Amino acid sequence: MYRSHTCGELNSSHINTEVTLAGWVQKSRDKGFMNWIDLRDRYGITQLIFDENRTEKSVFEASKSLGREFVIQVKGTVIEREAKNKNIPTGEIEILVSELSILNVAQLPPFTIEDDTDGGEDIRMKYRYLDIRRNPVKNSLIFRHKVSMEVRNYLSNQGFCEIETPYLIKSTPEGARDFVVPSRMNEGQFYALPQSPQTFKQLLMVGGMDKYFQIVKCFRDEDLRADRQPEFTQIDCEMAFVEQEDILNVFEGLTRHLLKEIKGIEIDKFPRITYDYAMKTYGNDKPDIRFEMKFGELNAVAQHKDFPVFNSAELVVGIAVPSCASYSRKEIDSLIDWIKRPQIGATGMVYVKYEVDGSLKSSVDKFYDEADLKKWAEITNANPGDLILILSGKADKTRTQLSALRMEVATRLGLRKPEEFAPLWVVDFPLLEWDEESQRYHAMHHPFTSPKPEDMKLIETEPGKVRANAYDMVLNGNEIGGGSIRIHDRDLQSRMFSLLGFTPEQAENQFGFLMNAFQFGAPPHGGLAFGLDRLVAILGGQETIRDFIAFPKNNSGRDVMIDAPSVIDESQLKELHIKLDLK
Repeated sequence: MYRSHTCGELNSSHINTEVTLAGWVQKSRDKGFMNWIDLRDRYGITQLIFDENRTEKSVFEASKSLGREFVIQVKGTVIEREAKNKNIPTGEIEILVSELSILNVAQLPPFTIEDDTDGGEDIRMKYRYLDIRRNPVKNSLIFRHKVSMEVRNYLSNQGFCEIETPYLIKSTPEGARDFVVPSRMNEGQFYALPQSPQTFKQLLMVGGMDKYFQIVKCFRDEDLRADRQPEFTQIDCEMAFVEQEDILNVFEGLTRHLLKEIKGIEIDKFPRITYDYAMKTYGNDKPDIRFEMKFGELNAVAQHKDFPVFNSAELVVGIAVPSCASYSRKEIDSLIDWIKRPQIGATGMVYVKYEVDGSLKSSVDKFYDEADLKKWAEITNANPGDLILILSGKADKTRTQLSALRMEVATRLGLRKPEEFAPLWVVDFPLLEWDEESQRYHAMHHPFTSPKPEDMKLIETEPGKVRANAYDMVLNGNEIGGGSIRIHDRDLQSRMFSLLGFTPEQAENQFGFLMNAFQFGAPPHGGLAFGLDRLVAILGGQETIRDFIAFPKNNSGRDVMIDAPSVIDESQLKELHIKLDLK
């Protein structure tokens, strides 16, 4: 064996024990007559001591040649450490080395392998295998493993079976763009990588498997935004003979289980709000409810005076920022500059200071008296000491802008605390959304989502008003999971495809296999998929998912470590009957 113990397990109970350790040189401290080496592996750090008076000369001299990240094996005796280090589990002992073997020399790393490194993100991504040696990344990957195991344990105990589905599938429209894979054996034809196992898990329900799950890679060839990956991992689940309430209960249970087992937190309430309420109250369908600042619509009390900005607006809406009436003009200007950035696109902001003495002062005192401002305070639920921030304009755009401002203010005030968890369900989404560019409806979730039974009568006459039997779980302002009750009837599925602009021939060509399966006794079924990367990051108290992925891509979808994607050999293209047109 290369080691009898790891570098994280020895303590004072092992004193006088002969041990063998192996790992990487973290750092060395050469005092001439004495040399200390910190030896690191995945489990921790153990201090080695090479003593001129107690260590064989050749071993002592060899220790002086050790550089950072050399891979070594040592044998020696556990002794009590004179200067104890209470910050690490092995801090009471050290190893008096008697034998040293250099297993592999190492070049000087391009950045320091420390918790607080001097390496920027680009260089760390290029040398990701070195970055993984750092505790923050290593611990994030171990944390992800723990979450995954708890998911598997919980779902298995609930009677779910983990079943693999194919990665080489048929390309289908809707959703994001597919990654496509040419087939050498079928000239001119292509596979696609799955955006999700959606149709396969439905077919498993038709097959009678009843409860399926899979921790599965999914792929979307879409324009990347910050902290989004072209390949990502889902906790994918499906259940037969269920209604929406059954699914919500199961996955509330999973979330409770994870919070308790991983974070030691017990949560009883999972509020449920409708999509319409979420949009009206928070400006988005994934609200962070760790703090208040709910929207107050002010049209009725702000559009009766000679202030053209409000009078011409479709929506006037505000939030009350707690305990910020004392903001200076500079601090308020900072917020105005923030919302005027191109990413937000607001043209200005009105503010009201609700002073602690009960008086109100605003940036529009010329147009509104204190009685007007008092009504604004009531509608936004402002209290003395609060600062009211108001935006106006087109309704949808203004809500989006105020939602972004709400989150920014909360971040500045420290209200988005990573160790607080506030889950909720958003339900009753629209089934369809109208796309002006294509002049047709698109499925808000996907084409297999069932309408609410009570809205079925509106499908032909007012399809835009039909609600979906769909639901999202939101945690701390992030959508961590979503799903729906599926259509299991061939006729209804055909009507849905027709609404989405498919001809019967297109529907048959793309989804005929699923439609055919529905003819052989498809049970009522539904499911949900959690985004594992995002879920793990939130549970880990982080905003970014990259450190919880072993080998992530950058914002351009590139793996800079292996330099992918890359050009392939002309002979491979010829074999696949592919010609490039790069004009």
